[in-house]
Amino acid sequence: MSTAFDSFDLAGAKLANRIAMAPMTRSRAYGPGATPTPEMAVYYGQRASAGLIVTEGIQPSVVGQGYPDTPGLHSQAQVAAWRPVTQAVHDRGGVIFAQLMHTGRVGHPSLLPDGLVPVGASAVAAAGQVFTSEGPKDFVVPRELSEEEIAETIADFVTAARNAIAAGFDGVEIHGANGYLIHQFLSVNANQRTDSWGGSIEGRIRLAVEIATAVADAIGGERLGFRISPGNPYNDISEENVAEVYETLVARLAPLGLAYLHLLEGSDRGLTRRLRQAWPSAFVLNPFTHPQVTGHDALVLVEEGLADLIAFGALFLANPDLPRRLAEGGPFNTPDAATFYGGDERGYTDYPALD
Repeated sequence: MSTAFDSFDLAGAKLANRIAMAPMTRSRAYGPGATPTPEMAVYYGQRASAGLIVTEGIQPSVVGQGYPDTPGLHSQAQVAAWRPVTQAVHDRGGVIFAQLMHTGRVGHPSLLPDGLVPVGASAVAAAGQVFTSEGPKDFVVPRELSEEEIAETIADFVTAARNAIAAGFDGVEIHGANGYLIHQFLSVNANQRTDSWGGSIEGRIRLAVEIATAVADAIGGERLGFRISPGNPYNDISEENVAEVYETLVARLAPLGLAYLHLLEGSDRGLTRRLRQAWPSAFVLNPFTHPQVTGHDALVLVEEGLADLIAFGALFLANPDLPRRLAEGGPFNTPDAATFYGGDERGYTDYPALD
């Protein structure tokens, strides 16, 4: 029987344990041109005892940015600025994947240069507001992507993935969850297209499959993970036939030889079990624990065989040495929600380690 503290071979990458750091937006890329800062190298380096680190969402293009001060991987300056981050993790024996996140209709023109506006599957605004440097603002109606622009978006993911490898990342994770662009195409309210990119299940999963296929062809499937969140309504997403959509999507992704599937679980544990059974490689699980954060109790899911790795979010944010704390049963620092997004080193790199 495996435990969360056993090592793991992730498509050739040797992980020290089966405890993953989940991707978490921190909005601290204060360098020029959405570049990482030296403080970000400290932050990720402190957490290198994770078996796998998945970074905060990184926009693969200028128009893919949906929040203030999030980093990119679409310029050579960004590639250069990420290298100290990956080096800091590698110097401490860690493994780090870059999460590529195009936010689609989630965003605001005030966050974008040169008169750009958010884009989406269809010209349908999300309900609610997004935080900007000028305070909360209502979501706007996105510009519907044309066929040509969809092809350009796929190419942007490929370029960003190649940039990630050039920056020293061990791989990339495609963000197909949480109401962002790929998830918008999977939905029935954000995607009202009648062409081959919408309508049927095959149409709605097409963008996810084509991005994954193109990126795997470019950098190798063994360097690629894919994140999904079936039935997640975040960012005003509505889905129908959830089980059928995701079972079909997973069946299309399975032959690509990806390093892992990363599931942000909803309340349907039965679907989790079916996806786990259908997936041929590593299965990373961010388990459903609402309203609590994922904690020590989740480790048993590795022993039960439901997951190969367990992803921890807020608890890893507040505990840079989380694997050790989990092994010793605590104590655990309490995450400070007031410092989650933006700010300085407080609530970022000043959480103490044991000893």
